[in-house]
Amino acid sequence: MKFTKLFAAGATVLIAGATLAACGSNSNSSSSGNSSAKKSINWMDSAEIPTMDISKATDVTSFNQLGNVEEGLYRLGKNSKVENALATSTKVSKDGKTWTFTLRPSKWSNGDKLTAKDFVYSWRRTVNPKTASQYAYLFEGIHNATQISAGKAPVNSLGIKAVGDNKLVVTLDKRIPYFKLLMGFPLFFPQNQKVVEANGSKYGTSSSTTAFNGPFVQKGWTGSNLSWKLVKNKNYWDKKNVKLNTINYSVQKTPSTAYNLYQSNKLDATVLDAQQTKNLKHNAGYTLRDTAATFYVQFNQRRKIFKNENLRKAISMSINRKALSNALGGSNTPADSLTAKGVVNHDGKDWASVVGDKESASYNPTEAKKLYKKALKELGVKSVSFSILSDDTDAGQKTTETLQSQLEENLKGMKVSVANVPFKTRLNRSTNGNFDLVVSGWSADFADPISFVDLFTSKNANNNGKWSNAQYDKLIADSKTTADTTKRWNDLEKAEKILLNEEGIAPLYYKTEAWLVRPDIKGIVYNGAGLNYNFKNAYVD
Repeated sequence: MKFTKLFAAGATVLIAGATLAACGSNSNSSSSGNSSAKKSINWMDSAEIPTMDISKATDVTSFNQLGNVEEGLYRLGKNSKVENALATSTKVSKDGKTWTFTLRPSKWSNGDKLTAKDFVYSWRRTVNPKTASQYAYLFEGIHNATQISAGKAPVNSLGIKAVGDNKLVVTLDKRIPYFKLLMGFPLFFPQNQKVVEANGSKYGTSSSTTAFNGPFVQKGWTGSNLSWKLVKNKNYWDKKNVKLNTINYSVQKTPSTAYNLYQSNKLDATVLDAQQTKNLKHNAGYTLRDTAATFYVQFNQRRKIFKNENLRKAISMSINRKALSNALGGSNTPADSLTAKGVVNHDGKDWASVVGDKESASYNPTEAKKLYKKALKELGVKSVSFSILSDDTDAGQKTTETLQSQLEENLKGMKVSVANVPFKTRLNRSTNGNFDLVVSGWSADFADPISFVDLFTSKNANNNGKWSNAQYDKLIADSKTTADTTKRWNDLEKAEKILLNEEGIAPLYYKTEAWLVRPDIKGIVYNGAGLNYNFKNAYVD
């Protein structure tokens, strides 16, 4: 998933440096003696919501909202444990290609009955090329999904069908090792066809144009405002186990402002910047959140200069990643791979350490100068100038400022400007190719390397820089079809090493956020991969 900038200044699914806050301990707060107040918390995010349309969401901010106001077959519990949600039972054929789900009785927030047909409609809508979902590729492996997305098969040929109101049958073209985890990801949740069609192009652009079936309903989001609420859903099938009545959200892009609100009991959680991390790490409520995310630079290869591999490598080797990580706070660490550290363990090793390219991600100004001179000669120019795009959050601004300073200092004559814009704007510009360099971030949708390396195949909608390598594409395709597990892991390793060696992207850092969260807020489930924050069972002690 994309991160705001942070999903970083260029997160993709994008990751936003989201911040959470719950109400405080004054007379109006969650810690007061007022019983109703104890069922309300104040939370924060560091970026505005781009969309509430399941088929069009790509980022952490949107998916954190969707995961709390919508629900699918499964819900991810602590440590990404798969738990039944709308599915009461699951049967899988011996070859692993046919999955049959029995659904519990449930309703939409508008009172409509939720049935298996709502899943069929949702999935068909997402893979339909007319919807232009950037995430449709995650359906690959479900029968005919790839052909439908390419416009080569009818939408109704997708491998999903409703048998009555409460039975759903999914047919796969091949066994998918991570299929159960996918079913807990909001992209695969149902959608209310009546609501979608009634709102047309406005569907999911505000709280009032969206239907909900999860623990909470969203209220007060107009599509551009910076505050809204999640309110307990009276029609939710398991409402008796939802303890909070209200989650008050606000967008806080400046850590100092967020911390002041926390101090005055107007926020119950705040993300910390570099100085705050140093000063407050011994305070009660200090919490580290591993976001399962890597931030990186994408080079727009629509511009001739960025097709030059030596220029891309010169830029990468001019970046002091340790200094950048320190400037951002938290426990961010320098990255030398696309796959985030701590997400995938294979044969007892962290996959990030297996595929990491320490040479190209090393800080080596001397070698960078040589490569820069070589690149200028190959390009037939005396210097290059470009802009770095990122979010307008505190972290986004610190990232672009640090990169600008390091590049201009180490590569004399290079002219670097910066552009920091709202998260939603940055996503649009990235998608439309309106950038030179963009700082992006991706958080794992599930614990498998394919969640990262799939992004940079030639036709993937998240490959905003348009880097392309035929061998890379083939290795990724082969990894999805082989029945040989050893070959699959070898293909994934070879592919990521090609991407890194060619500097298709330049890894920057692995994102770990430092937070202060009031100790009296309990029951929040946080997972780095997939849905980050799950408030279903949260409560104030």
